[in-house]
Amino acid sequence: MSKILELMADNEEKLSAVGRALSSITRIQILRLLYYNSYIVKDIASKLNIPASSAALHIRVLEEAELIQIKQKPGSRGSMKLCSRKYDHLHVRLSGHNPDVEQVATVSMPIGAYTDCKVTPTCGIASANGLVGYEDSPSEFFRPERISAQILWSSSGFVEYKFPFPLKSNNVPSRLILSFEACSEAPNFKEDWKSDITISINGWECGTWRSPGDFGRRRGRLNPSWWDNGMTQYGQIVVVEITEDGTMINSRKSSGINLTKIALNPEKPITVKIGNKDEAEYVGGFNLFGAQFGDYAQDILLSFAY
Repeated sequence: MSKILELMADNEEKLSAVGRALSSITRIQILRLLYYNSYIVKDIASKLNIPASSAALHIRVLEEAELIQIKQKPGSRGSMKLCSRKYDHLHVRLSGHNPDVEQVATVSMPIGAYTDCKVTPTCGIASANGLVGYEDSPSEFFRPERISAQILWSSSGFVEYKFPFPLKSNNVPSRLILSFEACSEAPNFKEDWKSDITISINGWECGTWRSPGDFGRRRGRLNPSWWDNGMTQYGQIVVVEITEDGTMINSRKSSGINLTKIALNPEKPITVKIGNKDEAEYVGGFNLFGAQFGDYAQDILLSFAY
């Protein structure tokens, strides 16, 4: 996969360092030389017919610009510096970010891409084409085919997902927004079947959304034709927004859990857990809907505003 270095005019020092590194024909020749192979300084000097001291100077400039990486390689007389390229493409955006315009990066997670779960009958998974495995058998939730799920349901328990951190290290999120379509889970369906569905992020309980029921009096707008009437059909959109001021669910304050507490780390995945707590007032199960089921053409979305 190609590695891309993305620069903006906002990052003046970095852009200046890269510009300086690319201002020399010799340094560009070194980058071309390193495109297919890695070389030690001595070999680079020999191939370009330049003094080793000059090659070392050019390599230091390229390293300072983070265009190449250097690793120590054992040699007959101590260690040697092995030089390799870091990127395949360079993208430069000269306009920069408008500080008055919020940027948003969104990760769309298929509902079947959970990394852990605890489910109880009634439970099951279905794709756009049919059931995945057998209903009311918790072990079926670990079938590889679960990745194709477009609806999943359980009378209690939880599902847990791991999201990547999509921002560059210099972009600090001001808001984290999680959204998904969900409802309660009752046998067949039951419009007045309450369920307290709790959302946790990175181990912090952000709040609980009380689903009013398991909706089935009309067909879901996106449901495939094979999905029978008389079953769960659609849900409601749940929006969880976390800022430094705390957490809101569907525009109502739900907790004091803020961005500082959930400690987003670019080097670690973000864990999202959705389900019923054992001690909840209404353990009414849950249905989660994918982009091809229910009323809303979306999977589980995690958005980062910065």
